[in-house]
Amino acid sequence: MTQVIQNLQDKYLAEFVHNYNQRTNTSKQIAQKFRPYLADNKAPEFFYPPLKELAYTLVCKRSSGSKLWDVDGNEYIDTIMGYGINLFGHNPPFVKQAIDEQLDRGIQLGIQSEIVGEVAALICELTQMERVAFSNTGTEAVMSAIRLARTATNRHKIALFSGSYHGHSDGTLVKTQTVDGTLHTVPRALGVSPNIVKDVLVLEYGNSRSLDIIKDQESELAAVLVEPVQSRNPSLQPQEFLQQLRQLTKKAGIVLIFDEMITGFRIHPGGAQAWFGIEADLATYGKIVGGGMPIGVIAGKAAYMDAIDGGMWSYGDASYPQVEKTCFAGTHCKHPLAMAAARAVLKYLKSQGASLQQNLNQRTSQFTKALNAYFEADGLPIQINHFGSLFEFAASESSALSKDSDTPDIGLILLYYSLLHKGISLQGNGGFLSTAHTDEDLDRLIKAVKNSTRELRAADFFV
Repeated sequence: MTQVIQNLQDKYLAEFVHNYNQRTNTSKQIAQKFRPYLADNKAPEFFYPPLKELAYTLVCKRSSGSKLWDVDGNEYIDTIMGYGINLFGHNPPFVKQAIDEQLDRGIQLGIQSEIVGEVAALICELTQMERVAFSNTGTEAVMSAIRLARTATNRHKIALFSGSYHGHSDGTLVKTQTVDGTLHTVPRALGVSPNIVKDVLVLEYGNSRSLDIIKDQESELAAVLVEPVQSRNPSLQPQEFLQQLRQLTKKAGIVLIFDEMITGFRIHPGGAQAWFGIEADLATYGKIVGGGMPIGVIAGKAAYMDAIDGGMWSYGDASYPQVEKTCFAGTHCKHPLAMAAARAVLKYLKSQGASLQQNLNQRTSQFTKALNAYFEADGLPIQINHFGSLFEFAASESSALSKDSDTPDIGLILLYYSLLHKGISLQGNGGFLSTAHTDEDLDRLIKAVKNSTRELRAADFFV
C-alpha cells in the first residue's frame, strides 16, 4: 500500500513539475542566470530536494488592481499584495497621481518636505497617538521604539512573544530552545550575538503564565513588544490577555509597544488598538500607510517620543527642549515620495471611514467560511484562518499535518505551487484581500483551491 501511495505521489510530482516549469520557464531561467550575482532572500524559504526544480521566485512584469503578470505573460490574482502593503490593490490611481506630482516637484533630501507635518498630523488623528516620527522600514521603526522605551525607563530588558515577527534587527531575532532539559533564549539566526539576546525575554503569547513572568521581572523590563494578532497565526486573537497585559505594564511602568505593521490601518482605521480597545504607549506602522513606498512609522505618547527631538518648545519665550535625546537618524527618512504617497493614503482612509475596513473584513469572512465549509464537507485536513482581511491556510486542529512552521507539510507546500500554476499568487500559504479584489476574483480563487486540493488528494498528499 505504501508503495502504491509513493508511486501516485511520484507520478503527480513528475507531471506537475514538468508543466509548471514549462509555464514559468522564463522566471526559472532568470533565477539561474543571476544566482551567481544576486543573494536573494526571496528565493523559496524551504528547500526540499524533491521540489528543487520548483525552487524559484516568479518574476513580475507588471501589476494593476488585483492582478499581476509574470515575464511569461501569465496572469495571476495576487493575494501577496506587497506583503500587506496594497490595501487598495496594485497601483491605485490616487497614489500614482500623488507620486507623479511629487516627481515633477523633485525628490530633494536633506531639506524638509512641505507635507511631512501634515502626514504626521493625519496619523495622529487616525491612531489617536500624540506624536509621530518616520523611518524607512518596519524593522527600523521597531528598533527605534525599543530604544525609546529603554531611554525612558532606564531599563534594558524587553519581552516579546514566540511566533511573532518584528523585523530583522538583531535585538528581535530571538527564540526559545530547550538545552539539556532547560529552556533558554537563543539567537534565531546565524550572526546574531548571544550577548544581545540576554536582554530579551521570549514568552508564550496568550498564556496567562506569561503575565506572571512579566510581573516577576517587572523591575528589569523596559518594554513588552507585541504583535497583537500574529501575522503567522491569525487565529490567535487574545483580547482578554492583551487587556490584562495593558493593566500589568501600566502599573509596572513598562512601555507597551504594539507592532502594527500588519494590523495598522487594515483591521480598523485606528488599527488593533481601536479594534481591541487598548491604548499602547508606542506603536509601529508601515506597509499600507506608505502606499507602496518604503516607510516606517513610530508613534506614541509624547513622554516617550520626546526623546527623539527633546520635546515641545515654542518661539518667543524661554522654553527649550528639556528631554534628553537618544540617537535617531536615517538619510531617507521622510522621503518626499513616501510622504506624498502616505498623505494620499491617509486622506483616502479618512474620507472612507471605518466602512472600508468593515466591508473588506466581511468579504474575507465570507470567503473563508465558504472554503472551510468545503474542507469540512470533503474531510480535508485543512482550515483557513483569518483576522480581518489577512488569511492563512493551515492544518486543521484535528489533522495529523505538521503544525511546526520549521517543517511544513509537503501537501501545503504543493497547494501553494498548485495555486500558482492555476493563476493564484499567495504569500506562502496565506495572503491579503484588497479593495481591488472582485467577487469574480474570489470565485476563481475558491474554484482553484477546490481543484488543487482534489488533485493533491487524488495523488495521496492529503489523506
